[in-house]
Amino acid sequence: MKIDRPLVLGTRNEGKISEFEELFSSFEIEIRSLNDFGPIPKVEEDGETFEDNAIKKARFTARVLGLPALADDSGLMVKALGGMPGVYSSRYAEEDAGDEANNLKLLKEMEGLSDREARFICVIAIVVPKGAALVYEGVCDGVIAPRLTGCQGFGYDPLFYYPPLRKTFAEMSLGEKNRVSHRGRAMTALKNEFDDVLIWLRQRLQEEP
Repeated sequence: MKIDRPLVLGTRNEGKISEFEELFSSFEIEIRSLNDFGPIPKVEEDGETFEDNAIKKARFTARVLGLPALADDSGLMVKALGGMPGVYSSRYAEEDAGDEANNLKLLKEMEGLSDREARFICVIAIVVPKGAALVYEGVCDGVIAPRLTGCQGFGYDPLFYYPPLRKTFAEMSLGEKNRVSHRGRAMTALKNEFDDVLIWLRQRLQEEP
């Protein structure tokens, strides 16, 4: 089943866009991202949870563009740091901090700590312009590596070591990462219900201009 409008990814992050396009490649649905549109105000990610932020970003995108939208919020939770950086993952070092600054701050905070357990969490929200939302979650457990390793991916990928594959996320191919990552698992949960999601989208969009 098709819908007559594209699904917009509520992000300009090229790494995320590549992962979502890969994960959606087997479905007959047109995918766009914010990079396909003109300037849109940035959403303030002030939610207390990943779900809050994912829904807020998707809802804003859907209402501004008048199209169904998908957004995710994801982050790294480190046990020894009380769950930080959590929802502040993208701005851990400072507001609008880049990946390098965030990774270096995390390494500094982890100095001398023997417990290096960590968890990546991703929440995906699909929203239609009038606001109804579907939510999917994925989790991946690993440890914080002692140094940056690998050159793939983005964010904390060079520091997140996944023991079953004996690699950091940044050492994995996109296919490998999508099979085990928090985002890949959230997307798998979504893909498993995608026929129903398309029916849901079609019904909701018929109710809207």
